[in-house]
Amino acid sequence: MSEPTEEAVRAEVRTWLEANWNPELGLVEWRLKLCQSGWGAPHWPRQWYGRDLPVKFNSVVDEEFARIGAVGVAKAGIRTLAAATILAHGTDLHKEKFLKRILTGEDTWCQLFSEPGSGSDLAGAVTRADRQGNKWVINGQKVWTTSAHKAHWGLLLARANWDAVKHKGLAYFILDMKQPGVQVHPLKQMNGHASFNQVFFTDAIVEPEFLVSDVGDGWKVATTTLMHERRGADGLRNWATAAGKTGRIYEEEKAEVATTMEPYKWYPQRAGRVDLVMQRAHETGRIDDPVVRQEIARLLIMSKAAEWTARRARAAQEQGKPQGPEGSLGKLVSSHVARQAARVHTYITGSDALLSGKDSPMEGVIAEILVSVPAGSIAGGTDEIQRNIISERVLKMPKEPSVDTDRPFKDVPRNITAS
Repeated sequence: MSEPTEEAVRAEVRTWLEANWNPELGLVEWRLKLCQSGWGAPHWPRQWYGRDLPVKFNSVVDEEFARIGAVGVAKAGIRTLAAATILAHGTDLHKEKFLKRILTGEDTWCQLFSEPGSGSDLAGAVTRADRQGNKWVINGQKVWTTSAHKAHWGLLLARANWDAVKHKGLAYFILDMKQPGVQVHPLKQMNGHASFNQVFFTDAIVEPEFLVSDVGDGWKVATTTLMHERRGADGLRNWATAAGKTGRIYEEEKAEVATTMEPYKWYPQRAGRVDLVMQRAHETGRIDDPVVRQEIARLLIMSKAAEWTARRARAAQEQGKPQGPEGSLGKLVSSHVARQAARVHTYITGSDALLSGKDSPMEGVIAEILVSVPAGSIAGGTDEIQRNIISERVLKMPKEPSVDTDRPFKDVPRNITAS
């Protein structure tokens, strides 16, 4: 079967939207129609709410949705990582149970990866997964877990085999976040938000069918999640926005942004808000300062280079290539752009950049940028981790010496106990 043309895809989705779009529908009702039609996730398999179209046609479909102001499926948040991981590694049961409710936005998700003693060293996780009878019993702690306080389900990486080497003893689970064995405690951030959480597991239960892949393959599954996270890092700046139009569906979308997506509303500031730089430079008159102009030029050059890197990543995806190191390249450069943007905002605003509140520059947005930007160099793998990935996988440099990958994990010295 030959691949359809862009014109044919555009005509088909336009015809379907003109016959079905109704802003007075409920948000979930409309998204269920999208699931049935396949236009909500056209690159997904037909069996699982898609149309088997190449990824390159997603932008065509998005343009047609935007043309008439149609709302799409729930694409933002950790749910997108859950969907990508389940499509790649999940069973038919997982796909049947979770994918539709991810697209409709009825279920929210969190990513239970980082731990107090193993943040960047993700494979050093010590949260326990013990098989007891026909269930898995989870004990341990996770931290920096975005949206855990709102999530229905969690993507959990835990250690199921202490006699295996570090990367081979891990298992990947889908965990019910609403059960009694899970306690979530929000963490207050220095920018005033509380998106992150500590999560404690005390004899939490995972049914055996919610093990994703086999014990020992947890690292492989987690790598899929991380690669999608890093490839999408530059898209975070557009999260948590509503259309602002009238109609039932827009009102319900607005409510979704104010509740489910609330933890992500500071993410544009985390990315540095390059979009505000020229406006601020003209408003303050700092555009005439030659030193400031030079720093602005440096920022805009870096930002454009980052955009090109992101386009290369999208082009690779559209060609059906597997997730590769371009995700790490894009994530690393995005954190450099964010730091330069924070520096430029400081040059432009001066000491007033430290002020927050209604009387501060842009009602505290500039101050929020300064205290939010550092998160971009940590979340989803630190800059140092990304440099290691790039050096080893792209430049083919020797790996760093390791003292913990050639012995059973139970024998590896750690800062915290395994009990």
